[in-house]
Amino acid sequence: MPRDAALRLSTVSVVEALMASLRDRVLDGQLPPGSTMTEAEIATAYGVSRPTARSALTALVQEGLLHREANKRTCVPVLSQADIEDLFLIRIPLETEVVRILIARDAVPVAAAARAVSDLEHIDATAAHAAFVEADLRFHQSLVDAVGSPRYDRLYRQIRGEVHLSMVQTRHTLGRERIVAEHGGILEAMRAGDADEAVRRMRDHLDGACRSLRQVFAET
Repeated sequence: MPRDAALRLSTVSVVEALMASLRDRVLDGQLPPGSTMTEAEIATAYGVSRPTARSALTALVQEGLLHREANKRTCVPVLSQADIEDLFLIRIPLETEVVRILIARDAVPVAAAARAVSDLEHIDATAAHAAFVEADLRFHQSLVDAVGSPRYDRLYRQIRGEVHLSMVQTRHTLGRERIVAEHGGILEAMRAGDADEAVRRMRDHLDGACRSLRQVFAET
């Protein structure tokens, strides 16, 4: 392998590791809403080059976990009620269409989706809130992954980070029992090939999540 190719692979690995660390720090609250940072500060803190820090920060901006305006420091966004409503404006049609596509193709990822439901049901009660949210969202991601569309996947991942962040910032979920029951109901309808019922259940589930998050903001 040419030396420059090996160096490129090494750089990608460092960027991904840095992204994972920063992502975890944002989602577990070590970098709270409104926190700011620069490429130079990240490069110094992690002992990496500024281009590596820039690449990691740019990728997390694209995921919605960080925000950056021209000539300003990168920051952890403080999401608003309007942000939540806008997220679900995009999320609901995306995920209900995923349900229709998978049933039409007879490609329901039963094993992966059922595993996600089981993992959420059995997650340790003492687990960090971010871990609970991740287990919740993994069910939805398993359905998107099963479509097998790189563009659909890229589009969904652009909003998933903000959805995750909104649930972490509000310390809110619909509750383990309700989520497990609703995820299980969606999967049951999909396994039965009932597209209309599966879509209705998915829409009701996401509408409920949106209303619940909206209520949290209304009370703050």
